[in-house]
Amino acid sequence: MIQKDLYTNIVSEFCMSEHVNKYITEVALPMREIFKDMAKYTPSKLCGLLGNTVLVPVYTNLLSREEYGVYTVSVAVLSFLCVIFSDWIGLSGLRFFREHQLHHQISKYLSILVMLLGVNIFLLFLVAFIFRHNFYEFFKIPPALFMGIVFLTIPVAIRALLFQILRAQIKPSAFTISTIVNQITTIIFSVLIIKYLHLGGASILWGMAISISLIDILLIYQSNILKHFKLEPISVSTLLSIIKYGIPIAIASTSLWVITQSNKLIIQHLKGLSESAIIGVGYSLTFPILMTFFAIFTIASFPRIINMYEDKMDVRPIISKITGYYFLVSLPLILLSSLYAKDITMLANAKFQEAYVLIPYLAASCFFLSLAEYTTMQYMLSKKTYINTIIKVIAGLIGVALNYVLIVKMGVVGSGIATLATNALYFVFSLMIVMPGLEWRVPYRRIEQILISFIPMMIFFYIFKFRTNIHPWIQMTLLLLIYSFAFAIIRRIKKDDKYVV
Repeated sequence: MIQKDLYTNIVSEFCMSEHVNKYITEVALPMREIFKDMAKYTPSKLCGLLGNTVLVPVYTNLLSREEYGVYTVSVAVLSFLCVIFSDWIGLSGLRFFREHQLHHQISKYLSILVMLLGVNIFLLFLVAFIFRHNFYEFFKIPPALFMGIVFLTIPVAIRALLFQILRAQIKPSAFTISTIVNQITTIIFSVLIIKYLHLGGASILWGMAISISLIDILLIYQSNILKHFKLEPISVSTLLSIIKYGIPIAIASTSLWVITQSNKLIIQHLKGLSESAIIGVGYSLTFPILMTFFAIFTIASFPRIINMYEDKMDVRPIISKITGYYFLVSLPLILLSSLYAKDITMLANAKFQEAYVLIPYLAASCFFLSLAEYTTMQYMLSKKTYINTIIKVIAGLIGVALNYVLIVKMGVVGSGIATLATNALYFVFSLMIVMPGLEWRVPYRRIEQILISFIPMMIFFYIFKFRTNIHPWIQMTLLLLIYSFAFAIIRRIKKDDKYVV
């Protein structure tokens, strides 16, 4: 009997030891490296967040509603062209970089990427020239402005590719420096052009063109791409693999553009540029700010998750762990954005104040869209990007229909409701199609701790909002501190097995 108990204890300790080692290998050590990368990426994202926050009062005070509407529509057109003709090349470059690095084929790989980018830019100009009148009529912008946007895609496309190469090389410090410089120089050049050349909404595009061109030069130096790049014979099999992987991404990104940007054009057609400006301000106060901050998690983790997957490791625990941290950070920010929507909109000029009605819907949309990056990671890793394309196309088509119907019936607020519904549907669709061995594990324990931490936060919200005269921004700061303190206590009280994700 004693021998049997001893044997049982030995087996139990052995299994526990294996479990601990598995946790350390698949979660603890990768998380330590991801946190290091996050620390290096954070300054660039925080600078981007602050820069995007500053842009709202600066641009809304310097531009009229119509001029801001021109800027809003122009940026939507620029992103539309980029997602079709260039962005997917950079994303493909990130996904296959490690594979070619292991086989010492970086030079051949870079040759293919540069060739693809050059061909796509040529096709863009060809399509833009042949169908220019259709573009003028569809987007309702002047010919000169449209051609300026087309030329702007060149430096933007180069920047997109080089940024992804930096991510693949895992150079977070270089990425941070470039992002910060890009943000600052864009604001400086745009403001100078607005004030002294009086080009209205197009001034920001000129500022972007100058800034991004300078950043491209910096990125070439940081990525050291010239050292590795040399023209070599193109591998047809590699080229086809990238195209097979990338084209669905292009279609999916176009569908995502439809989900997040089409309402600007729809409301422009139905209500005019002035209403497009309101949606533009609503977006500027949510998407660029929240998505920039939330991207700290994905931008640091995805390259390492790819490497782990290529090294035949189980990536589900690490993805679950990261989403737990994402919930921890994102949920209080979304809640506060909704509760203090009017106060946040005060950042913009008074003529844009009605944009506050969009803030709760667009903030929640950011949450679902960022969360979907984790649940759709399975399709990227398994190289089945066509699945992500299908669900994005379906969500995009639903989004266009919802936007049209709800904007006609409800105006600006209808676009916010349609955007939230569409992004939530996209997330739900990603849970319905699961790749074997890559299913998303919901971090239930973390969610439970967060929800309990909301209780004291909401009690103090009621006290601050209705029983004090504390400035709203100070209220938000105090509520975040109360939430953090409550979470720290709850985590101690409801302490989990540290080896359980």
